[in-house]
Amino acid sequence: MEDNTPRPQESVALTSASSGPDNVAAEVLQGLEEGRTPGSDASPAVGRNSGSAAGQKARSGWRRLRPVLRARDFYREHAQLFRWIGIGLLCTAFAAFLLTACILDFQRALGLFVVTCVVLVFLAHSLGKRLLGPRLLRCVRPLENPRLNLWFKRGLAAAALLGLVLWLILDTSQRPEQLVSFAGICVFVGILFACSKHHRSVSWRAVSWGLGLQFVLGLLVIRTEPGFMAFQWLGQQIQVLPIIVFFSCVMSVLYYVGLMQWVIMKIAWLMQVTMSTTATETLTVAGNIFVSQTEAPLLIRPYLADMTLSEIHVVMTGGYATIAGSLLGAYISFGIDAASLIAASVMAAPCALALSKLVYPEVEESKFRSEEGVKLSSGDARNILEAASTGAAMSVKVVVNIAANLIAFLAVLAFINAALSWLGELVDIQGLTFQLLCSYILRPVVFLMGVAWEDCPVVAELLGIKLVLNEFVAYQELSQYKHRRLAGMEEWVDGKKQWISVRAEILTTYALCGFANISSIGIMLGGLTSMAPQRKSDFSQIVLRALCTGACVSLVNACVAGVLYMPRGAEVNCTALLNTTLSSSSFEVYQCCREAFQSASPGFSPGALGNCCHFYNNTACV
Repeated sequence: MEDNTPRPQESVALTSASSGPDNVAAEVLQGLEEGRTPGSDASPAVGRNSGSAAGQKARSGWRRLRPVLRARDFYREHAQLFRWIGIGLLCTAFAAFLLTACILDFQRALGLFVVTCVVLVFLAHSLGKRLLGPRLLRCVRPLENPRLNLWFKRGLAAAALLGLVLWLILDTSQRPEQLVSFAGICVFVGILFACSKHHRSVSWRAVSWGLGLQFVLGLLVIRTEPGFMAFQWLGQQIQVLPIIVFFSCVMSVLYYVGLMQWVIMKIAWLMQVTMSTTATETLTVAGNIFVSQTEAPLLIRPYLADMTLSEIHVVMTGGYATIAGSLLGAYISFGIDAASLIAASVMAAPCALALSKLVYPEVEESKFRSEEGVKLSSGDARNILEAASTGAAMSVKVVVNIAANLIAFLAVLAFINAALSWLGELVDIQGLTFQLLCSYILRPVVFLMGVAWEDCPVVAELLGIKLVLNEFVAYQELSQYKHRRLAGMEEWVDGKKQWISVRAEILTTYALCGFANISSIGIMLGGLTSMAPQRKSDFSQIVLRALCTGACVSLVNACVAGVLYMPRGAEVNCTALLNTTLSSSSFEVYQCCREAFQSASPGFSPGALGNCCHFYNNTACV
C-alpha cells in the first residue's frame, strides 16, 4: 500500500506540468469564456504546493492578458465606428489617387473618372432616397391625378419625338447612311409587332423606354468622349491579362464580395422604374450582361416556377440577345474591338426587354411586381481566395469548350460547303457554299443595318454563320477580315473581297453579339427545364419565338450603332507617311497608296510612288 500511494500524486503533478506556461493563456481565455476566474478551478485533491503554483501561473497569465481583453471588448463595442473609419480612410486614399491621376493626365484617367462618377450617382441616389424619400413623394403627388398624368406622359412623348426628329435632321445631313440604319430600326420593330402574340396588349411604355435607354447608352458610348474612353479603358484592362482566366476569376471574386449583385440590382432598378417591368424578368436581363444564357436564370431560380409566360419569354430573349462575360474575353482575344463588344452587351439589355414585351406582351397577373423578397445569392465560396480559385478553375472548362466548339463547328461548316459544292456541280453551278447562299438571302437585312452595299455580301455571310452555326465561328471569320485590313492587303484579290470597312466591322460586331442560333435552342431548354421541370411544355412553346426576338435584338442593336457611328482618329498625313522608308504595309499605307495612284498631285514624290509599288500592283507602277 505504501508503494502505491505516491503514484496518483505523480500523475497529477505530471498533468499539471503538461499544461505548462505555454498553455496558461489558452486556459485562462477558455475559463473566461465559461465565466470562471483564474485560480477558481483548483482541485481540492491536489496538494497545497501544487495548487498554489498553478494559481500563481493562472493569475500571472490573467495579468498579462488583461490589456488584450480590454482591447477586444473596446473593439466589439465600437465595431461600427471602426468600420466607418476604415471605409473613410479607403475612400480618402482612392480620392487622392484619382485626383493625382487626373492632375497628371486627365485624358488617361478619364475612364476611371467616369466609372467613379457613375458609382457616386447611384450612391447619392440611395442616400437621397433614404433621407428625402417622403418629401419627394409629396412633390410628385399631383401626378397621381389621372388626367394630369396622361397629359404629362403625352407631353414627354411629344418632346422626345420632336427631339429625335430634329437630331436626325441635323446629324444625318452630312452622313445620309445613318438614315438607312434608322429605317432598319423601324422595319424590324414593325415586323416584330406584326408577329406579336397579343397586339392590343403591347405595353408601348416598355417598348419606347427600352429603345430609348438603348439609344441613350449608345449615345454615351459611341458619341461622347467620356463614355467612349470609359468603355475603351475597360477593354484595355481586359486585354492586358490572359483574358478568359482573368474574366472568370474576377467575375467570381466580384460575386463573392457582392459588387456584381449591386451592379445588377442598380441596372435592373433603372429598367424597372422606367419600363414598369417586374423584378424577376428585369433582374435576369440585367444579369445576362455579365453571365451566360444558362447562368442568368439561376439568379431567379426560386421564382421561375411561378413566372408568367411573358416573363419567361423575357428570360429566354435576354439569354439569346447577349453573350457571357467569359466568352466576351474570348472574342476580344480573336482581335474583335473590345469597346464595341462591351457596349453591345450593355445596350442589348434594355432592347431585349423592350422587344420581348412587344412580341409577347403581358396578359397575366404577375406575382413579382415588387423587388421585395427577390434576393441575389453571393455564391458558395467561403472566402475570397476560394472564389478566385473557383473562377480560375471554371475558366479551364471555358477554354476547352471554346476549342471544342471551334473545331466541331468549323468541321460542320466545311462538311456543309463540301455537300453544297457537290450539289452545285451537278447543275453546273461552281463554288456553291453556305456563305454564298447567306450573302444573297440576308443581304437586304444587312443593308437595313446601314452597311455599305459593297460590304453587304461579306457581312451577310457572317450573319448567316452566326444564326445557323454560332457566333464563335462568325467572330473568328470577322477577325480574319479585320487582320487582313490592318495588314494592308488589297481590297479585292481574284474577285473576292479581302476585308470590309471599319464601319461595317463595328456594325457586324454589334449584330453578332448574341447567342441566337439554332444550337442554342437545346442549351436553353435543357438549362431552364433542369431548374423548373414542371414548366417544360411552356418553355418549348415559346422558345422559337424568343429565338427570333433575340436575333432581332442584335440587329436593332447594330442599327442603333449605325445611326450613332462616327469615324474616330486623326487623319493620316499621306505625303509624310509615304515619303518615309516603309518596312511593312498597313491599312493607312494602303489608303494613302490608293490616293497616290488615283491622284495626279505633285505632293507625292517618285519615292512615295516607289514605296507604294513595292507593296501593291498598279498601272502607275513602271
